[in-house]
Amino acid sequence: MPNIQTLDPSASPLSYFGAELRRVREAQGLKQAELGEKLFCSGSLIGQIETTKKVPTREFAEALDRALRTDGLFSRLIGLVLRSQLPSWFRPYADMEEKAAFISTFQSQVVYGLLQTEEYARAVLATGMPDDLETLVAARMERQLILEREQPPLAWAILDEAVLHRPIGGHKVMRAQLGRLLEFATNRWMRIQVLPFEAGEHASLAGSFNLLRFDNDPDIVYTEDLISGHMTANPDTIREASLRYAHLQATALSVEESVARISRVMKERYGDRP
Repeated sequence: MPNIQTLDPSASPLSYFGAELRRVREAQGLKQAELGEKLFCSGSLIGQIETTKKVPTREFAEALDRALRTDGLFSRLIGLVLRSQLPSWFRPYADMEEKAAFISTFQSQVVYGLLQTEEYARAVLATGMPDDLETLVAARMERQLILEREQPPLAWAILDEAVLHRPIGGHKVMRAQLGRLLEFATNRWMRIQVLPFEAGEHASLAGSFNLLRFDNDPDIVYTEDLISGHMTANPDTIREASLRYAHLQATALSVEESVARISRVMKERYGDRP
């Protein structure tokens, strides 16, 4: 008799996903290897996902729905699964970010997470030496889906020019990342400004921060340190952060000038090399 691991669907979103996968698979009379053939993967991978040893991707979940004809069941679950894989200290912010009506961010070191390409995100996240890098990358890509909603949040990103020059992931990755930023030049929901080197000292030399605004809830300021994140709705902090952000917007290049600056750096620093 094979040793079949008992699943507890209530243990976590990942456990629920695995239990539902096993339930539907068995209801359709399929063995793990047979389902693997339908998905062009191994039966071992099916088993690992059922027993929470492997985290599924959105592509895998969508393929499951097609193969098992489950009317979007796994595609709906995967968002909860991937969100549960975010660092515990970051999840409260991710929940607020998803509900925000307006997002303002100043980034002094790296491109804002919602704007990162997959390869750029992988290079950034790898610096923390995580146990499961690919799961964190998938979770970050999942966060970006809020920008693809029918009515996404209004968003404004100010990037220190150093972000454009710092070669994270290498030449090819940076070229693709700057190209990604340029794709937002005509996006009605997102605006990007560059804070140029020539601005000198500015209103947020202390570092990056995000401002979230909601339709029916208090504004929130979010900052990060080396090991965790911090949110506050303190009115004095909100007022100070809003004032600093207004100064940053006034000091930064215009949206049109920022497009030109990103294009120039992309060409001069990351252009095709012989």
